[in-house]
Amino acid sequence: MCLIVFAWRPEHATPLIVAANRDEFYARPTLPLAAWEEYPGVYAGRDLEAGGTWMGVAAGGRFAALTNVRDPGQPIGPRSRGELVAAFLQGQQSPLEYLQQVARRASDYSGFNLLVGDVAQLCYFNPRVGAPVAVAPGVHGLSNAALNTPWPKLLTARDALEAALEKPDTGSLVALLADNRQPSEAELPDTGVGLATERLLSSVFIASPNYGTRACTALIVHADGRRELLEHSFGPSGARLGEVSLIV
Repeated sequence: MCLIVFAWRPEHATPLIVAANRDEFYARPTLPLAAWEEYPGVYAGRDLEAGGTWMGVAAGGRFAALTNVRDPGQPIGPRSRGELVAAFLQGQQSPLEYLQQVARRASDYSGFNLLVGDVAQLCYFNPRVGAPVAVAPGVHGLSNAALNTPWPKLLTARDALEAALEKPDTGSLVALLADNRQPSEAELPDTGVGLATERLLSSVFIASPNYGTRACTALIVHADGRRELLEHSFGPSGARLGEVSLIV
């Protein structure tokens, strides 16, 4: 998952609203959003290469999502970051307790941003930034740096989410994730991957022959416990593959 924008509003009728893109090589085998039969109450896509996931929900109002940190010079961790999302969805720990446990073994993973929450709390952890923290109410964004690092794609998507909050629906949330506009060269971050790659990765929605946005996912959590999910999946060069819509 390479871009997540979300509104955290604990006292609102829709306390959590999320719009997120998963960017990955098209060749990496993946299953779309679905129930995990061996873990009742878990709904998520699945990475068939390592077995984890990038975003999902579970019983008890549990939610988790992850982005990678873009740093070509970082050491490769021996464990898959996707298991961090899956383990929270399958578990019972509170969000902060879970992230404190992850912090003790963070060196097992390449750089990551991890969001985990339940009906009472939403928490965030990036080992490069500091200890796990509770997320303040508001509209936030995560790309491949730290929480609210103002990359152009993050600002674009966050502004679009704010504009959609008056009457949010999953269709409009997925639509804002389809923005393929690229900012000017002067606005691009320098993360060490070279100008051509920075440009490719600079749009909210990424498409190329080998790498791009594999899934656009919207989540609306209602105060009564209902969760609405909509996912559009994509193949090489942004070809539309399918759609999953769930109310759980």
